[in-house]
Amino acid sequence: MPYIKAVFPGTFDPIHYGHIDIALRAARLFDEVVVAVYDRPLKELVFSPEERVAMVRKALAGHPNIQVMGYSGLTVEFCRKIGARVIVRGLRVFSDFEREFRMALTNHRLAPEIEVVALITSAKYMFLSSTTVREVAALGGDVSFMVPPFVAEALREKFRNRAAPYFPASLRGE
Repeated sequence: MPYIKAVFPGTFDPIHYGHIDIALRAARLFDEVVVAVYDRPLKELVFSPEERVAMVRKALAGHPNIQVMGYSGLTVEFCRKIGARVIVRGLRVFSDFEREFRMALTNHRLAPEIEVVALITSAKYMFLSSTTVREVAALGGDVSFMVPPFVAEALREKFRNRAAPYFPASLRGE
């Protein structure tokens, strides 16, 4: 049976328990999983690429077949570069399906040799998104049931001063 490397890409701003669940489940299915932290998405971020990579590494430490890497550019080009044959995506709700379906079709046109596998999120994490985590944290809410303790602390630090440059304009009411 061939060795299969998979990539689980995302911005992970920040990583939450839903992401961790998908990464661990993918690690049971594939020989190696690279959690790929995208550096410059077309959206406002709270954490730098280096901070996000460090948090993802800490969250997934102790799992020998999971690596964490930062990347730029097209996900399929990153997959080709590292020899991955599968892209793993998580699906939470029906609205995710349409976006992920379009993205999978596009990736297949760009790289027909790379398959996309979607894992359905565990029911207890269906409500989670990084946007929800950021918004609750920005408003001083408890995110301890959404993210590991070190991520909750990092969010508290970022949002301690609402005027901080890391606080997205959309959450400042601008």
